[in-house]
Amino acid sequence: MVVKIRLARLSKRHSPFYNIVVAQARSARDSKPMEVLGTFNPVPQTPLASAHTPEKVQNPTTGEMEDYKPRKYKDIKLDITRTKYWLGVGAQPSEGVQGILGLLGLWEGRPGLREGQGMGGRGAKVGGKETRAQKDT
Repeated sequence: MVVKIRLARLSKRHSPFYNIVVAQARSARDSKPMEVLGTFNPVPQTPLASAHTPEKVQNPTTGEMEDYKPRKYKDIKLDITRTKYWLGVGAQPSEGVQGILGLLGLWEGRPGLREGQGMGGRGAKVGGKETRAQKDT
């Protein structure tokens, strides 16, 4: 039984929202999962202003005072202990979940990067001319 950690879409059209779930590899994307580990909202959210939010900040390059613009964020909520358990048992994360786990420091390496692939993502170019020459002879 192959177990995967993947995203299951919950929302309607044009407003994505995902559950991070543990499911069998052959089950459908939106079928009932074995366990829900957390949620992921890929739409950038603007943080709400509080009493401690400054109105003006100093620009580090020019030194002038400018209006404060808060940084947008993508909301990720994840049960880290259960995620570590499933990774330890051998569950394989999908490419999207690898990126999320990489942001949280639970997965090493870049998402989608397999052995022998370089920066282009289309396979290794190491020894390409030698390999072609060997095939021709």
